[in-house]
Amino acid sequence: EVLLAESGGGLAQPGGSLTLSCGASGFTFSATEMNWVRQAPGKGLEWVSEIRADGRTGYADSVKARFTISRDNAKNTAYLQINNLKPEDTATYYCAAGLAYWGQGTQVTVSS
Repeated sequence: EVLLAESGGGLAQPGGSLTLSCGASGFTFSATEMNWVRQAPGKGLEWVSEIRADGRTGYADSVKARFTISRDNAKNTAYLQINNLKPEDTATYYCAAGLAYWGQGTQVTVSS
């Protein structure tokens, strides 16, 4: 069974940083592209970032300068570091294996 579990969300102040984690099991993590997707309140899904099995990364233009995706294959975990948080980063953040399997999401709220 494929399981993805996000963690690391919470309430943060503008300008702060958060690191989200995505623990994975049930598939060959090291061979799988991992994605982060977010959904802001009342809005649709927005693809944020990807990291391929070979380590190549991609980002949405809206987050490119502030987000960093990484992975630790030994821990079967993907990460998303968010710097200089903005109120518009408020969303539920999901990790996805490819885009076939999704976690339950972790909530990020940016507010002073």
